[in-house]
Amino acid sequence: MASEDTAPADFSALVNEDGKNKTNVKCDRCGSLILKSTNSDYDSTEFVLPLAKQKRQPVEQEAEEFTSETLKDFWMVKDMYTFENIGFSNTVDNRKYLTCADCEAGPIGYHDLETKKSYIALARVKHE
Repeated sequence: MASEDTAPADFSALVNEDGKNKTNVKCDRCGSLILKSTNSDYDSTEFVLPLAKQKRQPVEQEAEEFTSETLKDFWMVKDMYTFENIGFSNTVDNRKYLTCADCEAGPIGYHDLETKKSYIALARVKHE
């Protein structure tokens, strides 16, 4: 979990006047293109995502044992076919976690099965 005294990151330089991503969104690890510029909307919804680098756990262990962090800044995509390159996990609590389709780094976000919207955490990708 992030500490309460940590200043929030300023992502305003990445958002255009229409609230869309100014730059391409790429995998932080391999550089694969995930979203082209202006293809997603900025969303400040808070969501708890598991940390990226954790050992896989046996199915019988509870999901609560994963170390997680609360993230607040996301790129929201209304149609999953907007992505250039994205991988989807198995369903967990009516959501699918999103990963880089090339190197499988992640989770970098989540897909909500009820709303059909996908969210990419700004802090887990790079912008070029």
